[in-house]
Amino acid sequence: MAPLYVRACSSPNQSPTAAPLLPSSASISAFIASDPALTLLHTRCASMAHLRQLHAALVKSGLAKDPIAASRAVAFCAGPGRDVAYAERIVRHHPKPNSFMWNTVIRALSDGAAPEAAVALFVDMLSSPVTPDRRTFPSLFAAYARLGGGRDGTALHGMALKLGVAGDAYVRNATIAMYASRGAADEATALFARCAEFDVVACNSVIVALARAGRVDGARAVFDGMPDRTVATWSAMVSAYARASRCSEVLALFSEMQADGVEPNANVLVSVLGCCASLGALEQGAWVHAYIDRHGVAMNALVVTALVDMYCKCGSIHKAREVFETARSQGLAKLASWNSMMQGLAVHGQWREAVALFSELESYGLNPDNVTFIAVLTAYGHSGMPDEAKAAFASMASEHNVVPGIEHYGCLVDALARAGRLQEAEDVIQAMPMAPDAAVWGALLSGCRLHGDTELGARAAREAVRCDPRDSSAYVLAASVLAREGDAGRGAGVRGQMREAGVGKVPGCSMIEVNGVVHEFLLMRITLISMLKLGKKFHFHTSNMNLSLKQEQDTFDILS
Repeated sequence: MAPLYVRACSSPNQSPTAAPLLPSSASISAFIASDPALTLLHTRCASMAHLRQLHAALVKSGLAKDPIAASRAVAFCAGPGRDVAYAERIVRHHPKPNSFMWNTVIRALSDGAAPEAAVALFVDMLSSPVTPDRRTFPSLFAAYARLGGGRDGTALHGMALKLGVAGDAYVRNATIAMYASRGAADEATALFARCAEFDVVACNSVIVALARAGRVDGARAVFDGMPDRTVATWSAMVSAYARASRCSEVLALFSEMQADGVEPNANVLVSVLGCCASLGALEQGAWVHAYIDRHGVAMNALVVTALVDMYCKCGSIHKAREVFETARSQGLAKLASWNSMMQGLAVHGQWREAVALFSELESYGLNPDNVTFIAVLTAYGHSGMPDEAKAAFASMASEHNVVPGIEHYGCLVDALARAGRLQEAEDVIQAMPMAPDAAVWGALLSGCRLHGDTELGARAAREAVRCDPRDSSAYVLAASVLAREGDAGRGAGVRGQMREAGVGKVPGCSMIEVNGVVHEFLLMRITLISMLKLGKKFHFHTSNMNLSLKQEQDTFDILS
């Protein structure tokens, strides 16, 4: 079994560095044939039950102490879907485990549910006579990447340098991937610069490292400079744009990927669907869905959730429900899919359907999590049912062992404020076990605006600004509350404070999809003087207050 890193990234033409199971020599073949239990282990063993019987026979005969026999047993136990813990016990209790035994179990543990066990076994290896080699380190770097142990990973890199194996291509690539996992772009690029020749695996890892460090344009420069790309390369670059919320680039890159004839993997499709959801690009999202069906892309929980989320956010709630019900009938809808469906129903005012799904969770063997309760609280809040929201909130810890977070308090405050129970909403804020943020105070402030409570609204606005002085929404809502109560002077004063603080109002934005292309329009203020300057570009029909924009929009735009 090749190391985790090699199995994930090697091309078919690359030779894995892992040693063969056993040297194929006549002497070893004769040794295996000399013992019935060892022969059966080599030719007939098909389950852990068989392995335990044969291992017991080897122990009884004394052959279990032989490194060749023990290596056979360890290799079988460490295979996919078997019992790596049994393999680990063999290594720990063997009088003289060889490097193959150590490396095989470390590799399997690093790929398992508890990668820290691989590190623990490596520490024991350091106390043995066996020295770690170039086959040891890739698995350990993969374990540290999964654990997020950047500092320890750096120490491991130092050990590889000291032992003279850091220059091995597989060790180097695993090291780059480890640094990439924590966004250590400088360390990753420094190692990348030492590559004597083009290495697609190293390039992919550097793209990830730069993206996680926020250097997306640098990642694109690496991508553009590659003479050859794999689907993993495209996936890394698409994910980089998606992580940076540069959705237009995601869709453009996906189109380029199609033009180059590269089949996208599930990760690419999930990223593209997420961007379609963010842009409201229903037509493009539906095209991706059709592509999945047309090309027989394997549906998994990630793809199902991405499709449900996309359709919900694009306003096609019936299509989202169709995808969800199909996935549920096939056993593909995991909790994340349920949460997305419930949230979509809640936002679209279908609270009964959202609550009905919530009541069915346990019958499908699923337990609600913190995201589930955000959907439930949103459903009750948007439907004007604050008492039901309070009951759901109270049941989180008492019935479902889910500790309410700040986002749940925000949903409860929003539900109470929408219903006009403003003082009760403020009481909830005052009783919170954590400090409220600007979003929580903003929920109360929105309720004050809706129900015309200027005194409480002013108090909520002050707290919201204190939590986040750069958030324009608190200023705008406060000014709106005052203006609605006829206090235009104080409202103008709030906007003056906003200007003095250098806080700009986020412009209103509308998007429309035409022929698969999303057009974005930003609402911007424009002065009379500026309008006069634009006279050459615009024709005013004052009789019906209609403003016609001529063809030349490249120089001046009000909506852009």
